[in-house]
Amino acid sequence: MNRVLATPNALARLKAAGVSLPAEPEETSPRDLDRLLGGDTVHQGVVLEVAPLDPVEIGALHDKRLVVCLDQVSDPHNVGAILRSAAAFGADAVLSTARHAPTETGVLAKSASGALDLIPLVTVGNLARALDDLGYDGFVRIGFDEAAESTIEAAFTGARIALVLGAEGKGLRRLTREKCDRIARLPTSGSLASLNVSNAAALGLYVARRHLDSLA
Repeated sequence: MNRVLATPNALARLKAAGVSLPAEPEETSPRDLDRLLGGDTVHQGVVLEVAPLDPVEIGALHDKRLVVCLDQVSDPHNVGAILRSAAAFGADAVLSTARHAPTETGVLAKSASGALDLIPLVTVGNLARALDDLGYDGFVRIGFDEAAESTIEAAFTGARIALVLGAEGKGLRRLTREKCDRIARLPTSGSLASLNVSNAAALGLYVARRHLDSLA
């Protein structure tokens, strides 16, 4: 840990509660914390500045069973919600691109509701190459597309699954699609033909978990 920043009011509340801080706090203002963390971050007046965790490499996933791959999904709220669903359905990791994707900010962490501490967020420089690596390790790579002929129920096979989802609006990029073993859709019957990417991920993870559990 590098340092502790806190507002006077937060320090008073911590002192009244008998909380022991790991380091001598530096007094600051709410405005300075907002500037440091971003206006959408909920900090409650206290910030711990720590060193980043060691990154997780894709090679660490060779013995895993369920991963989610995001093709330039850029909204931190969506990525956070996907991490939360990944934790709920027992996924092993979420892969994201280095470009056109959010970093691990307070906004993303808040949207993840604690899942950022539970699910590795693996950043890859080249998603197509990462999908190749997953394929070599025996993952069946299932891309989501609302125009696909096959439904997700019919697409699942094998003991290792990689769900591949594209950004809202753009969807999967051409090369990403070509690296998928199967392209599937979520069958909808209402007036809207598609779902928010985080909702699509949650449904895909549910079906994937049911499939994998059926193999046990």
